[in-house]
Amino acid sequence: MTDLADATPSKAASLTVWFDGGCPLCRREVALMRRLDRAHAIDFRDVSRGDAGAACPLDRATLLERFHAEEDGRLLSGAAAFAAMWRAIPPLRPLGLVARNPLVLALLERLYIRFLRIRPRLARWLRRLEPARPA
Repeated sequence: MTDLADATPSKAASLTVWFDGGCPLCRREVALMRRLDRAHAIDFRDVSRGDAGAACPLDRATLLERFHAEEDGRLLSGAAAFAAMWRAIPPLRPLGLVARNPLVLALLERLYIRFLRIRPRLARWLRRLEPARPA
Protein backbone atom coordinates (compact mmCIF):
# COMPACT_ATOMS: atom_id res chain seq x y z
CA MET A 1 0.00 0.00 0.00
CA THR A 2 1.31 3.46 -0.87
CA ASP A 3 1.65 6.04 1.86
CA LEU A 4 -0.31 9.21 1.02
CA ALA A 5 2.83 11.30 1.62
CA ASP A 6 4.54 9.28 -1.13
CA ALA A 7 1.60 9.58 -3.50
CA THR A 8 1.41 13.37 -3.68
CA PRO A 9 4.33 15.69 -4.31
CA SER A 10 5.26 17.89 -1.38
CA LYS A 11 4.85 21.62 -1.92
CA ALA A 12 7.96 22.18 0.22
CA ALA A 13 10.08 19.77 -1.83
CA SER A 14 12.34 21.41 -4.34
CA LEU A 15 14.33 19.84 -7.11
CA THR A 16 17.27 21.33 -8.94
CA VAL A 17 18.49 19.59 -12.09
CA TRP A 18 21.84 20.35 -13.72
CA PHE A 19 22.13 19.42 -17.40
CA ASP A 20 24.50 19.83 -20.33
CA GLY A 21 22.82 22.39 -22.57
CA GLY A 22 25.63 21.91 -25.08
CA CYS A 23 24.39 18.38 -25.74
CA PRO A 24 21.50 18.21 -28.22
CA LEU A 25 20.24 15.00 -26.64
CA CYS A 26 20.18 16.60 -23.19
CA ARG A 27 18.47 19.73 -24.52
CA ARG A 28 15.72 17.60 -26.08
CA GLU A 29 15.21 15.59 -22.90
CA VAL A 30 15.04 18.72 -20.74
CA ALA A 31 12.66 20.39 -23.21
CA LEU A 32 10.32 17.40 -22.84
CA MET A 33 10.63 17.44 -19.04
CA ARG A 34 9.90 21.18 -18.97
CA ARG A 35 6.73 20.62 -20.99
CA LEU A 36 5.64 17.88 -18.60
CA ASP A 37 6.56 19.95 -15.52
CA ARG A 38 3.47 22.15 -15.65
CA ALA A 39 3.76 23.01 -11.96
CA HIS A 40 7.32 24.29 -12.47
CA ALA A 41 8.53 22.09 -9.62
CA ILE A 42 12.00 21.70 -11.16
CA ASP A 43 14.72 24.32 -11.38
CA PHE A 44 16.64 23.37 -14.55
CA ARG A 45 20.19 24.74 -14.71
CA ASP A 46 22.25 24.66 -17.90
CA VAL A 47 25.81 23.87 -16.82
CA SER A 48 27.20 24.57 -20.30
CA ARG A 49 26.27 28.24 -19.81
CA GLY A 50 27.76 28.42 -16.33
CA ASP A 51 24.32 28.22 -14.71
CA ALA A 52 25.32 25.76 -11.96
CA GLY A 53 24.49 28.20 -9.18
CA ALA A 54 26.43 29.17 -6.08
CA ALA A 55 24.79 26.45 -3.97
CA CYS A 56 26.06 23.63 -6.19
CA PRO A 57 28.77 21.62 -4.40
CA LEU A 58 30.25 20.20 -7.63
CA ASP A 59 32.53 21.69 -10.23
CA ARG A 60 31.41 22.21 -13.83
CA ALA A 61 33.41 19.26 -15.25
CA THR A 62 31.81 16.83 -12.78
CA LEU A 63 28.34 18.19 -13.56
CA LEU A 64 28.92 17.68 -17.30
CA GLU A 65 30.05 14.05 -16.88
CA ARG A 66 26.75 12.75 -15.48
CA PHE A 67 23.20 13.92 -14.90
CA HIS A 68 22.84 15.49 -11.42
CA ALA A 69 19.93 16.64 -9.28
CA GLU A 70 19.36 17.83 -5.76
CA GLU A 71 16.21 16.54 -4.09
CA ASP A 72 15.33 17.72 -0.59
CA GLY A 73 18.94 18.68 0.10
CA ARG A 74 20.40 15.38 -1.20
CA LEU A 75 22.71 15.43 -4.21
CA LEU A 76 21.96 12.61 -6.65
CA SER A 77 23.55 11.54 -9.93
CA GLY A 78 22.85 9.18 -12.78
CA ALA A 79 19.73 7.04 -12.56
CA ALA A 80 18.92 8.33 -9.06
CA ALA A 81 18.84 11.90 -10.42
CA PHE A 82 16.53 10.87 -13.27
CA ALA A 83 14.25 9.07 -10.79
CA ALA A 84 14.06 12.22 -8.65
CA MET A 85 13.11 14.24 -11.72
CA TRP A 86 10.42 11.70 -12.63
CA ARG A 87 8.98 11.89 -9.09
CA ALA A 88 8.58 15.67 -9.49
CA ILE A 89 6.52 15.29 -12.69
CA PRO A 90 3.04 13.83 -12.02
CA PRO A 91 2.73 11.64 -15.18
CA LEU A 92 6.19 10.14 -14.51
CA ARG A 93 5.87 9.94 -10.71
CA PRO A 94 4.95 6.22 -10.63
CA LEU A 95 8.16 5.38 -12.51
CA GLY A 96 10.16 7.54 -10.08
CA LEU A 97 8.57 5.80 -7.10
CA VAL A 98 9.33 2.34 -8.53
CA ALA A 99 12.95 3.48 -8.95
CA ARG A 100 13.21 3.89 -5.17
CA ASN A 101 13.50 0.11 -5.04
CA PRO A 102 17.26 -0.59 -4.77
CA LEU A 103 17.13 -3.41 -7.34
CA VAL A 104 15.25 -1.28 -9.86
CA LEU A 105 17.59 1.65 -9.28
CA ALA A 106 20.64 -0.60 -9.73
CA LEU A 107 19.27 -1.83 -13.06
CA LEU A 108 18.52 1.73 -14.19
CA GLU A 109 22.04 2.80 -13.19
CA ARG A 110 23.54 -0.02 -15.27
CA LEU A 111 21.48 1.10 -18.25
CA TYR A 112 22.52 4.72 -17.66
CA ILE A 113 26.21 3.77 -17.62
CA ARG A 114 25.75 1.95 -20.94
CA PHE A 115 23.95 4.99 -22.33
CA LEU A 116 26.87 7.23 -21.28
CA ARG A 117 29.15 5.17 -23.53
CA ILE A 118 27.07 5.94 -26.63
CA ARG A 119 26.00 9.46 -25.64
CA PRO A 120 28.84 11.22 -27.54
CA ARG A 121 27.92 9.42 -30.79
CA LEU A 122 24.21 10.17 -30.34
CA ALA A 123 25.00 13.82 -29.61
CA ARG A 124 27.14 14.11 -32.76
CA TRP A 125 24.37 12.52 -34.84
CA LEU A 126 21.75 14.90 -33.42
CA ARG A 127 24.00 17.92 -33.99
CA ARG A 128 24.12 17.04 -37.69
CA LEU A 129 20.31 16.96 -37.81
CA GLU A 130 19.84 20.32 -36.08
CA PRO A 131 19.44 23.47 -38.15
CA ALA A 132 22.37 25.86 -37.89
CA ARG A 133 22.05 28.28 -34.96
CA PRO A 134 22.46 32.00 -35.65
CA ALA A 135 25.71 33.40 -34.25
